[in-house]
Amino acid sequence: MKRDSDQERELPFARPFREFLVFLKTERALSPHTIDSYRRDLTAYLLWLDDRGVRALRDTKRDDLREYATHVAKRGLAARTLARKFSSLRIFHRHLVERGHLKEDPTSVLLSPRLPLRLPHALPVATIERLLDATEPDGNLGARDRAMFEFLYATGMRVSELVQFPLRSYHPDDRMVRCTGKGNKERIIPLGSRAIESVDRYLDQSRWKLLRGKRSPELFLNARGSGLSRMGFWKILRKRAIEAGVSEKLSPHTFRHSFATHLLEG
Repeated sequence: MKRDSDQERELPFARPFREFLVFLKTERALSPHTIDSYRRDLTAYLLWLDDRGVRALRDTKRDDLREYATHVAKRGLAARTLARKFSSLRIFHRHLVERGHLKEDPTSVLLSPRLPLRLPHALPVATIERLLDATEPDGNLGARDRAMFEFLYATGMRVSELVQFPLRSYHPDDRMVRCTGKGNKERIIPLGSRAIESVDRYLDQSRWKLLRGKRSPELFLNARGSGLSRMGFWKILRKRAIEAGVSEKLSPHTFRHSFATHLLEG
């Protein structure tokens, strides 16, 4: 670990380093936390170059980057930490080229480590059932919430698609819905009887009461009779999950991934 005196050591290339930090703050508007990450990563790199005898950044060679990458990799850091450090080096050297401190970027030799694929967490079927069963369709909001959860789980829609889904596109007799998603692409999604039953109950008993004489094109409404927001849905989901005693990590996207996982599992 570097001593504080090392961190404060004046480097021959301190001026372009400071210029880069100012660039991150003023032109890229990065947060202080992110800038501190750049500062730590690049200070370690510049001190290593200084110890290696490099006195000017224009003298940095590709071999220097290769050896520094090996030096860092030997520390046994996590793949994501290595990827962040290498990204800091690329952005720093790209900036140096743009500002005329370097003729060419030597970081082309850096290969980022392969990062593990992070799949969203799928809830067990029993947990989904507990959440649905605990959302009693009593009252206008209860009926709405039960219908929303059943509809979302049955269709695998994105939450943004759910909250914008228009009433005119709901045709239970066809047992399917048409959903317009990213890129304005339309897809047809089958709709099961359980979801249809919950949505029909909501339409018959609750939606018109939420409207209070107003008009709104969305199928699912908030307590004021307007369309829901994504954040509004998340707050509802979190509240209902607490009431159901669901302790698993939950997010709106969890429903979508659970739909896909359970569909594949049959």
